[in-house]
Amino acid sequence: MSEFTNPDIGLDSTTPTGGFNFENVHRNALIESQLQKASTSSKNNITPLATKTGTTIVGLVYKNGIVLGADTRSTNDTTVADKNCEKIHYIAPNIYCCGAGTAADTEKTTELISSQMELLRMNTGDGQSRVVTACTMLKRMLFRYQGYVSAALVLGGCDVNGPHLYQIYPHGSTGKLPFTTMGSGSLAAMAVFEEGFKDDLEEEEAVELVKRAILAGIFNDLGSGSNCDTTVIRLDGTVVHGRNCIMPNEVKPLRDSVKRSDVLNMRKGTTAVLKSTFKPRKSGFGVTLADVTVTPMET
Repeated sequence: MSEFTNPDIGLDSTTPTGGFNFENVHRNALIESQLQKASTSSKNNITPLATKTGTTIVGLVYKNGIVLGADTRSTNDTTVADKNCEKIHYIAPNIYCCGAGTAADTEKTTELISSQMELLRMNTGDGQSRVVTACTMLKRMLFRYQGYVSAALVLGGCDVNGPHLYQIYPHGSTGKLPFTTMGSGSLAAMAVFEEGFKDDLEEEEAVELVKRAILAGIFNDLGSGSNCDTTVIRLDGTVVHGRNCIMPNEVKPLRDSVKRSDVLNMRKGTTAVLKSTFKPRKSGFGVTLADVTVTPMET
């Protein structure tokens, strides 16, 4: 009870050397209150909202390895920025990672951890990387930034201890699961997994189930779309990439079926040529090889 009876305890104004820092709490509350007052007085001043991104990424464990899947739509608010981006990132020869959230954050986060994993392999005898090591590196980095690195990840791979599948949230929390989904289309994909998943799936069954889950996200979530990518990581160390293995929104057949009117085609000679002349170059003008001075390079 000394902290209540002694008024000097707890009034130390020195900056702490470690732990969390809450010095901006009052500042943030003041900014939010000012923005709310401005939004009520004027329609032009509104409270800024976080940019939302859309993705469907999934992963599951089957009898002989891991299957990862992702859609290929990249969005910028309500605009489709890229119709065929890659969301399955390389971590190690036996480990891959699906990323949802801000595209730059997922790309650079996985690149950084991939580099650290390669340096670790070189320092420890160039052996096989452990999936739990990649998970630990990713969660430590994301927790350090307290969620401001917007990267929701599905990490999968096979090592000497068997197949492993982890889901990693942007704040650094993780979970090891037999199957998981993340992103804005995760609910639709999870419904397919919960209906069709069973233990000891064969590889063909697992890949088809992942494709169905990604298609559920593509057709039921506005933030997901375009094509379906898959990656199979086997216990024997082989990896199979299914880039654009399903293209449900292919527009080429539709465009080929449209017959344009021949009236719109401008044939040669449609515009009359009124005059055509040719003037040869006069001798003595211009630059020739004799005018070029070659200087030998100093070595």
